[in-house]
Amino acid sequence: MRRGTATATVPPDLDPVPDADADAEAGPEAPAARRRWPRVAAVLLALALLGVGGTLFVEGQQLRDTPATSNRALTDSAATARVSGDVSSALGKVFSYSPQATAATKESAKQLLAGRALQQYAALFGQVEKQAADQKLTLTSQAVRAGVTRLTGSSAHLLVFLDQVYEREGKAATTAAAQLSVTAELRGGHWRIVDITSR
Repeated sequence: MRRGTATATVPPDLDPVPDADADAEAGPEAPAARRRWPRVAAVLLALALLGVGGTLFVEGQQLRDTPATSNRALTDSAATARVSGDVSSALGKVFSYSPQATAATKESAKQLLAGRALQQYAALFGQVEKQAADQKLTLTSQAVRAGVTRLTGSSAHLLVFLDQVYEREGKAATTAAAQLSVTAELRGGHWRIVDITSR
């Protein structure tokens, strides 16, 4: 029995030794392509992150710009108190008069009202003056509650409740309540009423 040298054969598809000539045959483009891939991946990742960041920014702006967050009546107590006080005081002045002081009431209206509210008031006050003179009528109005429903930098919407006392010469005073929707605008540093609607 002959002893020979044992030789191991490896199937060609399991050859563990890389073919050094393969890259050489592929040319210089193969190593360059391998080096280029990490850069491409980094650019794609950066673009994806920018896209996600942009989407989150837009969504965040939409959340901040909802009507509730832009309504200063919910967030700025000092501004809300100021407009409430100014409007309440103005309504008390323009809806209070006596037979001898209608001129003062008209002058207050010119300073405290504007736009549609002033036009409506001017159209109606002629009748009020005549009634006050004929019936010796005195009207005193006081805002007992004012709620600011919406407030921006230069515009406000309010719901105001007034107590009004009517006094006719020789008769007992009568009291009535009024509920008004009021729109005011900030003009020249002062809140002026531009619209009044009875509710």
